Amino acid sequence: MPLRNRGPKYCNMTDPPTIAIWGATGKIGGAAAAELRRRGQRVRAVLRDPAKGDALRQLGCDIVTGDLYERHAIQRALDGAEEALFVCPLRRDAEDLLSDTQQIINALGGALETARPRRVVAISDYGAYLPAGTGITMIFHRLETRLRAVPSSITFLRSAEHMQNWSRHLEGARTRGKLASLHHPVTKLLPTVSAFDVGLVAADILTAPPDDDRASPRVVHVEGPRRYSAVDVARVFEQQLQRSVSAEAIPRERWMSALAAGGLGESYAKLVVELAEAHNAGSIDVEPGAADVRRGTTELSTALAAAP
Repeated sequence: MPLRNRGPKYCNMTDPPTIAIWGATGKIGGAAAAELRRRGQRVRAVLRDPAKGDALRQLGCDIVTGDLYERHAIQRALDGAEEALFVCPLRRDAEDLLSDTQQIINALGGALETARPRRVVAISDYGAYLPAGTGITMIFHRLETRLRAVPSSITFLRSAEHMQNWSRHLEGARTRGKLASLHHPVTKLLPTVSAFDVGLVAADILTAPPDDDRASPRVVHVEGPRRYSAVDVARVFEQQLQRSVSAEAIPRERWMSALAAGGLGESYAKLVVELAEAHNAGSIDVEPGAADVRRGTTELSTALAAAP
């Protein structure tokens, strides 16, 4: 279903709830914070480093310090907040990424059981319903499993792969005329979405009428207006660079070295490899039987033109 009409600002609300956002300096959390403020909502941005909150302050967000690795810090940041949005950070250099993120999941689950905000949106991933064999997506399976025990109205917002991730390959396309891809074949259509559209859907859920909370936990999928392949990305790069660009499937034996060259630590890279294998096997998609699939409006060309 398409994104809802953004509607008027809700500036006449006498006492809008406080919505706490973790990840507000990123694309998803930042888009959600901006949209919520545009609607007149009270937003509390929870940052590890308050010095990075200038843009959020200008939006009118309250800034508090909080660390997702610390249960009591999460509880303090939730004090007085009726709703919350969580974007789980993934450290590219983590020695053991699964263990690192499990610390966050444990702290978050415990804090939410104590603080009990009325409504929680947790960003998840396509394929998170699968218990194994999905690499990075295993993190979100674990997150969903833990948060199902939380006594709040929970929505798992499963995001397709972010269009902006392809921008990492722009320099290679510029210098070599090649778009390196772990997706085989390069013509395979993949569910993708602009990260900013994910933030807008999160804002929709957080401002929905209370009746929307009746079924919990709830799963919502979000992807873009259409599916794209690596070949489609190469065509967008051709238009941007004004030179010929072809999509190139990287041989399986070169995946780890290619990811290491891109700055990923070994633990992160291994999980990306496993995820790519699951994608190529067709395992990463909307959960069978899922009814709530929302579509962003941002086309691939627009997302990549705006990407840094």
